[in-house]
Amino acid sequence: QVWAGLQLGASLLPAGGESGIVGGREAKPHSRPYMVSVQYRGVHSCGGILIQRDFVLTAAHCKNETWGSCTVVLGAHDITKKERTQQRIEVDEYFAHPGFTGNLNNDIMLLKLKKNATLNKYVRTIGLPKKNRETPANIKCAVAGWGLTRANGSRSNVLKEATEKMQFSTECKHIWQKHFNSGHMICTKFTRRDGGVCQGDSGGPLICNTKPQGITAFTLAEDCNNPQYPHVYTKVSSFIPWINTFFTCHFQLL
Repeated sequence: QVWAGLQLGASLLPAGGESGIVGGREAKPHSRPYMVSVQYRGVHSCGGILIQRDFVLTAAHCKNETWGSCTVVLGAHDITKKERTQQRIEVDEYFAHPGFTGNLNNDIMLLKLKKNATLNKYVRTIGLPKKNRETPANIKCAVAGWGLTRANGSRSNVLKEATEKMQFSTECKHIWQKHFNSGHMICTKFTRRDGGVCQGDSGGPLICNTKPQGITAFTLAEDCNNPQYPHVYTKVSSFIPWINTFFTCHFQLL
């Protein structure tokens, strides 16, 4: 297991540290205005989504204060360029879920920004799913991120996206066993040809029916593109009550 660059064991790989969507395609520029690049020292580390003008939702294991101050980049397509559409805002506070202890459970975090993002056609918030809403198996969902185009490959500078399908929780549990908790995790199936998330896509969304149902959590370490091992995501709907404790005006859930 590799966790944000730290060697902890074997077999699992939280999709952090290096960025990437394996396979897939380049996203239409700014077609996903809620996408966030979470950066340390100006280098992309994780993905995230803008859920309020001053809050980003990402994975808890993306926190690494030893790398210095954290900045989020909004409105980006090519993260290696200073595009006029980009907004760079420093993170003020980290709110990892209190149940996250450095393992795979409760891998979700809110980043409080030092100032509000300016919302426009390049930067927008995304609504959240209803509490404990189940997404049926075989529904097609989208994933997106910046970076690796293949396992152990080179980064893509531009935002890429791919399609994965929801998998039955029983199948996820059968394969991942003790590592998979169906109460607050979901997983997807995919093909080698179509690819999907890999290292560095942590914190990015799994979008099903226009809503972020999952936050990218972990894959198989040896080969993130091995279809025998489903990709695993933190189940966003399980954490809606916790997320709402941070806001005086709760989300309008559609």
